[in-house]
Amino acid sequence: MEHSSRTRISLAAEAGAIFVGDKAVKSNYKVRPGDIITLRLLRPPHEKGILAEDIPLDIVYEDDLLLVINKPSGMVVHPGNGNFTGTLVNALAYYLRNDKYFDANDPTVGLVHRIDKDTSGLIVAAKRPEAKAFLAKQFFDKTTERTYHALAWGTLPKEQGTIIGNIGRDPKERTRMAVFPPDSNEGKPAVTHYYVLEHLTFVTYVACKLETGRTHQIRAHFKHINHPLVSDERYGGDKILRGRHTASYLAFANKALALCPRQALHAYSLGFTHPKTNQFLQFKVEEPHDMQQLLETWRDYTTSCLREGEVM
Repeated sequence: MEHSSRTRISLAAEAGAIFVGDKAVKSNYKVRPGDIITLRLLRPPHEKGILAEDIPLDIVYEDDLLLVINKPSGMVVHPGNGNFTGTLVNALAYYLRNDKYFDANDPTVGLVHRIDKDTSGLIVAAKRPEAKAFLAKQFFDKTTERTYHALAWGTLPKEQGTIIGNIGRDPKERTRMAVFPPDSNEGKPAVTHYYVLEHLTFVTYVACKLETGRTHQIRAHFKHINHPLVSDERYGGDKILRGRHTASYLAFANKALALCPRQALHAYSLGFTHPKTNQFLQFKVEEPHDMQQLLETWRDYTTSCLREGEVM
């Protein structure tokens, strides 16, 4: 069974979680032809409902219909998959606890879109159903404007370009997304536009504009073109993928990776039409401290290379 250790399966057997038909059996049960065997991994029951938690929120904008929040890296946006507390939704439930028209358990209000746990930056939440429906339609119609800032390994082939490729679950690793040909029946269509912000030695600081919003879209697309995001463990960017084989460079690169131990990806700007005023609103937030440190460290290294006359 994928993603399950022998120890966990052994414990499940001891706990009576292996069944042949409807009967629980021990691990020494001799399998017979025609047996239907199921493994039911037990977990503590989870009470339904969103728990309001007093978690600080960095609110960039708020009015009677919506909020724009600067999410820190490391925060899951929505409860699930073992993360039932400490999420952005739990924080929203507490922040809006005195709003009689907002119910955190009502799917017609709340977060309009999502960003990955270890991606920082802007996300919008709706306080009222009509606001969520209005905003959700903009995301569906691709009329929102979203720009991400990222640090990618290597020198990108063009100053600006477009990555096109369907995105779906990687058949070899279900926690990762893979890119498939646009004309295939695999995955869903995805388009990422990028332009270079700054060339640094062995890495590129880049801005990405999303035409679609698939899971791990930027991370998977940049992996696909052989330029994974720096420090992105899931897509191989946590290794030193470009550079010299010298002790000094390896020490520098490892130190730089340690400064930002998560994918170097930040939801920098978000634009949408307000559901009440019909005014187009645009919000921007700079990268958090970890990503800024990573960038400054790599800039210093690039400056020293140029001073010494080394090629980038």
